[in-house]
Amino acid sequence: MNAEKLNINQLIERCRRRDKSAQIQLYRQYYKAMYNTAFRILRDEFEAEDLMQEAFLTAFNKLNTFRGEVAFGAWLKRIVINKSLTQLKKNNRYSEVKMEVVSDDAIDTGMNLNHELLGVENILKTINGLKDNYRIILNLNLIEGYDYEEIATILNYSNVNVRTTISRAKKKLQQMLLSENPKVSMYGR
Repeated sequence: MNAEKLNINQLIERCRRRDKSAQIQLYRQYYKAMYNTAFRILRDEFEAEDLMQEAFLTAFNKLNTFRGEVAFGAWLKRIVINKSLTQLKKNNRYSEVKMEVVSDDAIDTGMNLNHELLGVENILKTINGLKDNYRIILNLNLIEGYDYEEIATILNYSNVNVRTTISRAKKKLQQMLLSENPKVSMYGR
């Protein structure tokens, strides 16, 4: 067991005993990543900050349910994502996935965009320009690293719906990137 994992486990144990300094240390270690996760979903700095604070309070109060089967950061991120999605639903800013018709021949799926020419910032900006259901599902998959099954559980969708939505969201993203950057070369088949 490496020192970092031991340190996290020690901090968690101290937090379970309501040790305020351990809670502050754990907060400092994870707050940036959790804020970024909330912000990518909510797209509002103040709301993301409030929600992140609330998520940490929930985590500290429910620490006895953390069994260590997954990394603490993954457990905490799940709380942040669930709270973020609940917040969107509460504010009527997110509805169930509505499938958008994107013709299969609109984009030749055998071709890939040259991501290096587009740049990460441009791709992230374009993802943020997608409608909420596509933006959220791509953030969960491409940025947060959740697989289809995990996303299905988080969003309470079927695996088929998640796969279809991710595929359509990627096609829509590719369409938008091509329309905004028509000179970007394509490669591969």
